[in-house]
Amino acid sequence: MSLVKPEFEKIEPPFGSSIVYKRFSKHVENVKPFWHYHPELEIVYVNGGSGRRQIGSHVSYYRNGDLIFIGSNLPHCGLTEKLTNNKRETVLQMSPDLLHQAFFDIAEMSFMSGLLERAKRGLVFHGESKRNIGKMIEEMNDMNYFERIVAMLNVFKAMDEAKDYTILNVQEFTLETSTKESEKINLIFNYVKEHYTKSISLEEIADVASMTVPAFCRYFKKMTRKTFTEFVNEYRIAHAAKLLHEKQISISEVCYDSGFNNLSHFNKLFKAFFGKTPSVYREELKFLMT
Repeated sequence: MSLVKPEFEKIEPPFGSSIVYKRFSKHVENVKPFWHYHPELEIVYVNGGSGRRQIGSHVSYYRNGDLIFIGSNLPHCGLTEKLTNNKRETVLQMSPDLLHQAFFDIAEMSFMSGLLERAKRGLVFHGESKRNIGKMIEEMNDMNYFERIVAMLNVFKAMDEAKDYTILNVQEFTLETSTKESEKINLIFNYVKEHYTKSISLEEIADVASMTVPAFCRYFKKMTRKTFTEFVNEYRIAHAAKLLHEKQISISEVCYDSGFNNLSHFNKLFKAFFGKTPSVYREELKFLMT
């Protein structure tokens, strides 16, 4: 059986800086769409466009850009690709060791502990917060290394004060266990990423994890706070939303291309996830794009 191995991304800031700052566009693409993790904190701002996000065990679809704060060792996939149609993608990465405990003890920085605790589960920002903080992040492109450190603190403060955000993995999905456990859950997620358009039996995925089916079910529920079937369905629904946005194909084709084999079941799950049927969702997309 051919498997996609989990990827550990080694991040090295440029000489003289503690922050990695990367800017991508349609001319210079982010070529890391794979499932990966790293101890560094990561902030990603996607200016415009739409696509699928997978942060920890959370899978969903974004449109009109995205702003994500990813905590240490929280696995994730790249947010953009050729079809995302975004203007720019900016990625900020920094070691959590950059902010020592003594730094948190300063009265003005006491908010940081709570913000980083929330980031362990993945934060996505919406509305004005997304646009305003995103602008702050893009303006860092023309700053020197020292100015970026100061600007980074302002970004953290703006994130802490923001009200319009969502915690993606509400049930505290983190990989602060062991390297072996991290590799196992990454292996499972990678397998789903590569095979979600076909049926994946519990026997098959348990074999991928080198576990019995009962042991796998207990393990997966403990790690993600959801069943394996729920996770796969969320992945498929997010892909379906992507297809509805990008391709003028029938609802039936969206259903089957996303890995479902029953249209009625697909419609029911899609409505439960988005609060509307696939047809209504597509019509609203047309309205937003006019």
